[in-house]
Amino acid sequence: MNTVPIGVMDSGYGGLTVLQAIQQVLPQYDYIYLGDNARTPYGTRSYHTVYEYTWQCVQQLLAMQCPLVILACNTASAKALRTIQQVNLPQLASPPKVLGVIRPTAEVIGTYTSTQCVGILATNGTVASESYVLEITKLHPHIQVYQQACPMLVPLIEHNEHNTPPAEYFIMQYVDALLQQNNAIDTIVLACTHYPLLYHTIRAILPVHIKVVSQGSIVAHSLATYLTKHTALQQQLTQDGTTQYYTTDSVDDFNAKATLFLHKEIAAQNITLP
Repeated sequence: MNTVPIGVMDSGYGGLTVLQAIQQVLPQYDYIYLGDNARTPYGTRSYHTVYEYTWQCVQQLLAMQCPLVILACNTASAKALRTIQQVNLPQLASPPKVLGVIRPTAEVIGTYTSTQCVGILATNGTVASESYVLEITKLHPHIQVYQQACPMLVPLIEHNEHNTPPAEYFIMQYVDALLQQNNAIDTIVLACTHYPLLYHTIRAILPVHIKVVSQGSIVAHSLATYLTKHTALQQQLTQDGTTQYYTTDSVDDFNAKATLFLHKEIAAQNITLP
């Protein structure tokens, strides 16, 4: 079957939470998911390395006929998206669209906070990039943004240890460190696409007045709005409701761990990036 799908890439499994949310809002389209599991995590790598890896993934999705690619990875969105948009895409004869997850979140965050104090839980790479600070303050100059790096959370999730006492210990340490920066924080963004798997644990240890924001639904509705405004792009996309999954690492491992995110069995294929 010839498809013109929406491409979704991530360094591993976290982007599956974004894909799932997008499919709930836009189930009619065809999708390709690419997990760069062989080189995960991106969060501890340099800007140049993240850019190189991300651009390779994007090129692969473009070769698979995706005219629209979502970087469903906060680190890739923070460290690679701008260069890809400004340097790589303009060199192509028919530039595709490559979008990230940070901008949509920044656009709507003002509707969540009453105190104008927002906290960010993220990987080391996303925190170091200060992308959320820059994007949120550019759109909402009155909002103060506080960040906390959480280096242990992605490994715990990817090893299926996120519902264990050690995981809860680290979560409490990170949340406490964030809230100590300003006790007026009333909104916390889970700024890593893995973190929705920790939502209930994080929600349980926070005071009820603090909102916990996951990105999946925000990105999905932003994409739906984007497509209504870009009808030429929308008309290119095929609508057979299919999804293909690819991983740069073990297919068996990917299939097993993906069930933690999607709660259904999938059959991924292995792919080698150029």
